[in-house]
Amino acid sequence: MPLGLIGKKLGMTRVFDEEKGSMIPVTVIDVAGNEFVQAKTQEKDGYTAVQVAYGDQKDQRVTKPALGHLKKHGASAKRIVREFRFADGEDAPDTAAGHPGASLFQDGQWVDVIGTTKGKGFQGVVKRYHFAGQPDSHGHMMHRRPGAVGAGTWPGRVWKNQKMPGHHGTYNRTTQNLKIVQVRPDDNVILVSGAVPGHKGAYVVVRPAIKKPAPAPAKSE
Repeated sequence: MPLGLIGKKLGMTRVFDEEKGSMIPVTVIDVAGNEFVQAKTQEKDGYTAVQVAYGDQKDQRVTKPALGHLKKHGASAKRIVREFRFADGEDAPDTAAGHPGASLFQDGQWVDVIGTTKGKGFQGVVKRYHFAGQPDSHGHMMHRRPGAVGAGTWPGRVWKNQKMPGHHGTYNRTTQNLKIVQVRPDDNVILVSGAVPGHKGAYVVVRPAIKKPAPAPAKSE
């Protein structure tokens, strides 16, 4: 996974294309305070990766093992720590220079956003799995129930992974191929086209898209 950012979803708004005048719905993601924690190397750890922390937190609200790990590498207490692993032969960024923050991306770049979807609570099979439901005709006693769940006379039990009512939402999801409409380093936010997983205030990971080409390097003057 290429180096990415950890951020907080602030909500959605819209911007207008200066050339076409069209309206673009965007999600605003706060990426202020990304900090390198640890660099892992092939020689010492068996793989190449960097750990990135986000979100200042009080010491007493972080577990002692996590707090000890952060302080060992010169970082303050953080809410979230994520590891970005690199492929064999791929160079890791220089952690001594500090995390580039919002400047890691540029306008028009394609990204993937990883997050946790909104929780929907306990739901039935129609909402949870899009079952068609039972007939709605007069006299029918079931409408949104799942129907029979057993296996008949033999083996006479409910099979594993049978779709039934239960908790819905809070799934880990990755929304791929979203375009960055604007990068605002002064505000430490990025504006991503469309919607991303999670509620307002949810934490997300933004990484370069794996199914879209990376932007061409900027030409030096």
